[in-house]
Amino acid sequence: MSEPRLTNRALYLQRLGFDAPPAPTLDTLRQLQLRHTGAFPFENLTTLSGEPVLIDLPSIEQKILHEGRGGYCYELNCAFLALLQELGFDARGITGRVVMGQPEGAWTARTHRLSQVTLDGVRYITDVGFGGMVPTAPLMLDTDAAQLTPHEPYRIERHEDGYTLRANVGGEWRPMYIFDLLRQEDIDYAVGNWYVSTYPESSFAKQLMVARTGDGWRRTLNNGSFAIHRVGAESERRQVTDVEELIGVLEEEFGIRVPEHAGLKRVLEQLIQAT
Repeated sequence: MSEPRLTNRALYLQRLGFDAPPAPTLDTLRQLQLRHTGAFPFENLTTLSGEPVLIDLPSIEQKILHEGRGGYCYELNCAFLALLQELGFDARGITGRVVMGQPEGAWTARTHRLSQVTLDGVRYITDVGFGGMVPTAPLMLDTDAAQLTPHEPYRIERHEDGYTLRANVGGEWRPMYIFDLLRQEDIDYAVGNWYVSTYPESSFAKQLMVARTGDGWRRTLNNGSFAIHRVGAESERRQVTDVEELIGVLEEEFGIRVPEHAGLKRVLEQLIQAT
């Protein structure tokens, strides 16, 4: 069965700063991943609106390229994988279990999508859909050494059940997610996407989560808590208490065209009032 193909590859590449398809090299992969996390924000507005999150490639392209939106891992990493494959990268989708913020040794549901890329016999993971701690560079798989990125250092630990990705946050190596290299099919992503977007206890169904990267900074928004985290400096934080102000933050700080949706506006109002 042939892989689905992008219908707007030229526009996608233009959004990432390329006028022509670049060669499938490690330098290209680094540029694509860094630029993607800045151009296409992580956000879960569709889930909060109560609408289905469509993860077929045409729907994702329509959302992120034409509707001024971002998405989460099942959307952003799906589109990114399709782009990598069309550029000639040896790339495939894999999945993981998010353990960020969980006690050490926690084992969670398989609800994260990322990709594995092999270049000149060297294996990497690449990820453009992990919210406020998304790695901003591909990470070499078969080493336990610390790996620098334009933002935090990361390292990958190998263990009996696969790998754990850790990030150095405030001098501490915190676990981000556990993953393995098992083959995945569309149905696996459909199940994970359905769970995170509809299960009542899913954090995606209960809180606003938005993130974007830039030169030396990360911006995050969790319900009404907006922060700018700068590399090597103190974070700037403020609380957003008005829904119109919140919509302004989404548009101005994250580049999101917030859809006109009465139900979404009500939910956002409730979330910022509860924090």
